[in-house]
Amino acid sequence: MRDVRYLSQEAIEISIPHDEAFKKLLETFYQEFIELFFPELGAMLDYSETRFLMQELLVDIVGEEARELDLLLETRYKGLDGYILIHLEPQSYKDHEFRERMFIYFSRLFERYRKDHKLIIPIAIFTSDEAREERDTLEMSIPEHDILRFQFLKVELRKQNWRRFIDSDNAVAAALLAKMGYTTREARDVRREFLRMFMKLRARLDQGRLALIMSVADLYFKPDRAQDEEILRELIDDYSEEGEVIMELMPAWKRWGYEEGIAEGMEKGIEKGKAEGKEEGQAETIRKLLLHGFSPEVVSKAVELPLDEVKKLM
Repeated sequence: MRDVRYLSQEAIEISIPHDEAFKKLLETFYQEFIELFFPELGAMLDYSETRFLMQELLVDIVGEEARELDLLLETRYKGLDGYILIHLEPQSYKDHEFRERMFIYFSRLFERYRKDHKLIIPIAIFTSDEAREERDTLEMSIPEHDILRFQFLKVELRKQNWRRFIDSDNAVAAALLAKMGYTTREARDVRREFLRMFMKLRARLDQGRLALIMSVADLYFKPDRAQDEEILRELIDDYSEEGEVIMELMPAWKRWGYEEGIAEGMEKGIEKGKAEGKEEGQAETIRKLLLHGFSPEVVSKAVELPLDEVKKLM
């Protein structure tokens, strides 16, 4: 759950796009997420009987408070031969009261569902860019007597070594690779390995899910035109039969030439209009792609121009 009353405007503006995309990722690939980070728990779940309970919670336990539950799923737990609840709570900013909030949410879930569910598992996913130790336990005690010890499961993405995941065919691992722990020198390798993982996922995922993975990953990767150009050429060598697909991984390539052509036309005072600026920019883009080794066939499909028109620019 997120209480927007305690967030600054800047934090809200930063967290909303990330949180919504992250929530959609978890909602779509909840099984992959659990199997990736909590394999022992994943082995105990029967995913064929799973449903989300978000709307019920908004009505039944939240009431009039300005809070929303991020994700709550109901699934069957093999060890208990019954249904359990799993609460997934992404957290992208520092909150000193987070442990208390997780306990309050757990308590409300227990109050509402204790008669129908034998177990409630709270999981926090920390997505901050800082690699810090996030506290996961709330305790109360008096001398010689423990009153309370509440501990939730957690994933701290920035503390995960990205190299552990590059051989995985897990969609969540690919989408979140750029949120893992790596050095500045390793940034290029991370980008390259993400694209390799994405190419492998194409064999078994539909376009909608692939688009979701790419959109989440794009929130974390910082664009670098020169670097992306080099990586594309390397991927073309490794996946020579899929040049068109590789080009589509970088939609910005199609825009670079257009934008440069328009800008150049305006600076020189050309009065031929915006359309001609785009055409000039497109021609320049095509020449650059051909110069860097892309075949006319691949370029033709990437920029959506007839093959004979592309060959005229060779």
